[in-house]
Amino acid sequence: MVRIRMQRVGRPKTPHFRIVAIDIRKARDAASLEILGHYHPKEKTNKITVNAERLKYWLGQGAQASDTLRTVLKTAGAWVVSKN
Repeated sequence: MVRIRMQRVGRPKTPHFRIVAIDIRKARDAASLEILGHYHPKEKTNKITVNAERLKYWLGQGAQASDTLRTVLKTAGAWVVSKN
C-alpha cells in the first residue's frame, strides 16, 4: 500500500518538507516513489506547492494521505474532499 506523507529535509530548526508517495512499510527518510510537492512551514506565507495532477493520480490508485498532510492541505485550501 502507498501512503502520501511528508518527508523532513533541511537544516536543524529550519524544517522543510517534501510531499512524497512512499510505501507504507518504509521509514520516513527512505527512498520515495515520487516527489509530489514541497512545504515550507517557517516562511511567512507557509508556502506549499503540490503537483495536483500527480496527487490525484496516486489517490486514484488507492494511496492514502496521512492525517498530518491532509490537515496541511486543508488549511492551504489545496485539499478538495470528493463525494465518493
